[in-house]
Amino acid sequence: MVERKLLVLFGSQTGTAQDTAERIGREAKRRHFQCRVEALDSYDVANLINELLVVFVCATTGQGDPPDNMKMFWRFLFRKNLPPGSLCQLDYAVLGLGDSSYPKFNFVAKKLHKRVLQLGGNPLLPVALGDDQHDLGPDAVVDPWLLALWDKILALYPLPPGLDIISPDVRLPPKYTLHYLAEDSPHPDGGLLQPTAPRAVPSELHPFAARVVSNQRVTAESHFQDVRLIEFDVTGSGITFSAGDVVMIQPQNCPEDVQQFCQLLRLDPDRRFVLKPAEPGTSLPALLPQPCTIRHLVTHYLDISCVPRRSFFELLSYFSTNELEREKLQEFSSAQGQEELYSYCNRPRRTTLEALWDFPHTTCAIPPEYLLDLIPRIRPRAFSIASSMLAHPDRIQILVAVVRYKTRLSKPRRGLCSTWLASLNPEQGDVRVPLWVKKGGMKFPADPDTPVIMIGPGTGVAPFRAAIQERVAQGRRGNCLFFGCRQKSKDFYCQAEWEELVTKGFLMLFTAFSRDQEEKVYVQHRIQENRRLVWELLSSRSAHVYLAG
Repeated sequence: MVERKLLVLFGSQTGTAQDTAERIGREAKRRHFQCRVEALDSYDVANLINELLVVFVCATTGQGDPPDNMKMFWRFLFRKNLPPGSLCQLDYAVLGLGDSSYPKFNFVAKKLHKRVLQLGGNPLLPVALGDDQHDLGPDAVVDPWLLALWDKILALYPLPPGLDIISPDVRLPPKYTLHYLAEDSPHPDGGLLQPTAPRAVPSELHPFAARVVSNQRVTAESHFQDVRLIEFDVTGSGITFSAGDVVMIQPQNCPEDVQQFCQLLRLDPDRRFVLKPAEPGTSLPALLPQPCTIRHLVTHYLDISCVPRRSFFELLSYFSTNELEREKLQEFSSAQGQEELYSYCNRPRRTTLEALWDFPHTTCAIPPEYLLDLIPRIRPRAFSIASSMLAHPDRIQILVAVVRYKTRLSKPRRGLCSTWLASLNPEQGDVRVPLWVKKGGMKFPADPDTPVIMIGPGTGVAPFRAAIQERVAQGRRGNCLFFGCRQKSKDFYCQAEWEELVTKGFLMLFTAFSRDQEEKVYVQHRIQENRRLVWELLSSRSAHVYLAG
């Protein structure tokens, strides 16, 4: 009997591909496969030559780029020296998630499919091209594709004699078991985020707890939008960066939401527990301490403010003791119920916490060990670094627009990370934020004589502030900035700084204040007015042009 083993590998940026990969993992368990679900970069790619059955689920980000958690895999797979037949024993399928409003729609999935084929792999199905633009989202493609995939896989690996597919009415076991510790068990010493110098350069698994130095509002109090310039101290972290790089910040839920969540689920926030994997080979969540309190789990790990996905309602329906609630949850998790789910969740941006409020009988019956299957982890947020190490050594500054908007729900929607950052007050003691730095997509010219034309309306000016500070510190003069905002008196970020550089001859500045006169004026109008200068910089001085929104 051939071993019935399936490997599901995902490359995910926002969590959709991971969610889909985990769905395939659950469907595999129902068909009695031994199944592992892993991020592409946590998998040892050298083992791929030994695999017999793999499903790849990958998103495409930006301009046809692979997600961060598959970049190493991508580089390895496209090495020139891989022998053409190296994957000849592999049966595989590729499921892509993309957005057809971008020119390089599902580029990563298409290219991966082709490359595995080149290396001798045997495709079970044509590549699936899930599309965010479809009325029903990627599921419109994913659902029928998965049905076809299981037909192919079960033809190759039939169910063992005497076993049937586990019915969808049966709840699968959780990924981890949760063991509460006795109230009087000894507490290990040490905080959860030690502000000590880390072992290596900070990363997602080992963030640096940076002290907040200042948090100042840079828009007028009367302006509708709250924008902050926030400074962090990264002394002793080993962090280095240059203009165009990005700082990743791991946010947390606010205490009120944490308290509400614990009340709804009847959890004691101070209870301590340890997690154990339900199956050998499952690794524990990397960012959770062991033992851990419920409060820490809910504050730092569970994304209770994200808009819940279809899989959330599907799992929730298994806990429901109330018939009405269960029917609604089953409808939300069915293919036919997707339009209704979209108008309940996605359109009004309803959060996981708010959805739990709407299903009170079910919510209080959720077993705690299922929390990590039910609710995804909080993802880090990326911000352009708005300062240069040459001007501000051991400091990182960012420009943050606090996200707040209305939908048909009575309570305004708030961005998790920006709201949390704006609430931090360094005058109230030692306030710390877990962060690390990533290479950005913008590279500024190495040649000191190459001028740069930067177009950065609103907070899009952040990476250009870093570039201008860096270039001024190096004595480079060819800096041209087009900046736009609504009103000169309300949201002209860093005005004094720019004006001083203009006076010193380091900066050419062109501003567009769209609401300061009858007809609206934007950066593109200022570029048009200064077309001779722009063309002169481009044609005879080979200027580089940068644009950030």
